[in-house]
Amino acid sequence: MSETTVTASELTLTPAELAPYIQHTKIDPDASRDEMIAHAREAVTHGFNAAMVPASWLPVVVAELRGTGVEVASALDFPTVGVMTSAGKAAEAAEIARLGADQLDMGVQIGWLKSGRFDDFREDIAGVVRASGLPVKVMLELPLLTDAEKEAAVELSMEAGAAFLKNASSGQIETANPASVGYLVERARDGVRVKASGSIKSYRQGLALLRAGASLLGTSAGLSIITDTGDVSTASY
Repeated sequence: MSETTVTASELTLTPAELAPYIQHTKIDPDASRDEMIAHAREAVTHGFNAAMVPASWLPVVVAELRGTGVEVASALDFPTVGVMTSAGKAAEAAEIARLGADQLDMGVQIGWLKSGRFDDFREDIAGVVRASGLPVKVMLELPLLTDAEKEAAVELSMEAGAAFLKNASSGQIETANPASVGYLVERARDGVRVKASGSIKSYRQGLALLRAGASLLGTSAGLSIITDTGDVSTASY
């Protein structure tokens, strides 16, 4: 009997079954220690892929999630991307890894790309990859790029060693959509995956993004998604 392979476009999951694909995100500047611990515990309770938290809270969250199987993710040059120096990014990446993060998202130098500084754009990413030794996800801010710039950003990111391509850093840049995810999936080389990010609020939206080929969903509305209670009024980064 031949095996039947389910393609991404045929993926069928209940709301709760989206949890392993969700990076449970909390980056509120006023979040307290107790709130960060509660966030980490939610990730365990619901089986989320990872807790995405600011680097300043890594010691607390890493300790809380140790041995649970839930990974810890953090980010640099974010939420405003392209404002850190390459040396600063590399140093922060090394510290994030030292503090115990398992994954790292990073902002890229969109302005350098638009200025034709392709080697500098690539090396900015490569420096973070080398310094951290972690799977690095690059926030490509697709709506800010021309078609030619999109192609260059994708290729340069993969040349630099990025493990994941992301459509955007947050909903301020783009609401995650199947078209942007599909664009990245079509161009990702073997071993490079796609993370969808930006105002992901509902089960239907999350499922559509996974069906488009996303491997991960970055959102602060994970609880609403897995309980199918999210709608347009739901808050999400």
